[in-house]
Amino acid sequence: MANTPGTRQREEERMGGQTGTDLKNKAKEAASNVADKARETASAVASQAKDVASNVADKARDMASNLGERAQDATSSVGHGMQSLAGTIRERAPEGGMMGTAATSVAGALETGGKYIEEQGLSGMGEDLTDLIRRNPIPAMLVGVGIGYLLARALRG
Repeated sequence: MANTPGTRQREEERMGGQTGTDLKNKAKEAASNVADKARETASAVASQAKDVASNVADKARDMASNLGERAQDATSSVGHGMQSLAGTIRERAPEGGMMGTAATSVAGALETGGKYIEEQGLSGMGEDLTDLIRRNPIPAMLVGVGIGYLLARALRG
């Protein structure tokens, strides 16, 4: 049977419809592949960013810990130095009289303060200061205002 013009046109339309459907399916598949690749890339970037942030946080934590340890060591050294100075004052001070009594008092105060600083450290001193402020809020506020006034005068001129 020979192809008539009407039959050929119907056959081309049917083939064109299949080709259009095939192209549409291929386009959907390509878009889906691109979307999947984009999701994978975004996930990888997010994972890398999370790892970097975690590493930065770890480094900051380590640095803060080292800084805290150094501050504690410095505080301990100051306390030890105060005790050593108290011993030197006791050795060189006169034994009697007003100067001897004053030197003994100063040496005792230095030794007591040095032991306190060496044993308590910064955190212990901070806790003691917090307790003192809680027990005496109005005098603490007045001391703060006074210190602020003195700082303002010193910085002004």
